[in-house]
Amino acid sequence: MTISLLARDAATGAFGMIVSSSSPAVAARCLHLRAGVGAVASQNVTNPALGSALLDALENGADATASITAVLEDEAFPEHRQLIVVDGGGRTAVHSGARALGLHAAAQGEAAAAAGNLLAHEGVPAAMLAAYAASEAATFEERLLDALRGALDAGGEAGPVRSAGLAVVEDVSWRVTDLRVDDADDPVAELDRLLGVWLPQKRDYRMRALDPEAAPSYGVPGDE
Repeated sequence: MTISLLARDAATGAFGMIVSSSSPAVAARCLHLRAGVGAVASQNVTNPALGSALLDALENGADATASITAVLEDEAFPEHRQLIVVDGGGRTAVHSGARALGLHAAAQGEAAAAAGNLLAHEGVPAAMLAAYAASEAATFEERLLDALRGALDAGGEAGPVRSAGLAVVEDVSWRVTDLRVDDADDPVAELDRLLGVWLPQKRDYRMRALDPEAAPSYGVPGDE
């Protein structure tokens, strides 16, 4: 019921993830990022606690593979979990437990990895990764969205997509992009619309956090 791609942007060192699912609010449970540390997806029969545990392991010096090994040692139900990790060096690792739902598969590339469960066919993650690598979009966020479109064009999940999310961390402690569609008939189209609204304002919102006196106004009544 979930397909996702995680990546480290080589040009900026940013980490990002895009995810979709037939379940509601998928990004709230499955998407985990930490600036300067890595990106993690905890999905399938999801245990959100594994996301922060994996990021902690990465921050304490483990690489992508070692972090999964360490975290699963303390996980009571590893056979139900699907985990994807991209670490600070762009190394990737994937765990799909023996009881991952339906057709499940993964694909790993240069500083990026994709995986899913309850897929239309096993080639979907590879198509997602290929779409990300082939994207010529101007921003990291748009390349991640192109990856999701590639997965859906390749067949996507076995069921209808109801939720989607996209987030990016850069060199500050918060998510500089954090967009979610928790339930909709066409969540990918809505995510595309939201991204179009957000990207022109992204720099201004960052500046308001770092230096409010240098930041532009919000342009709303009362902000004069």
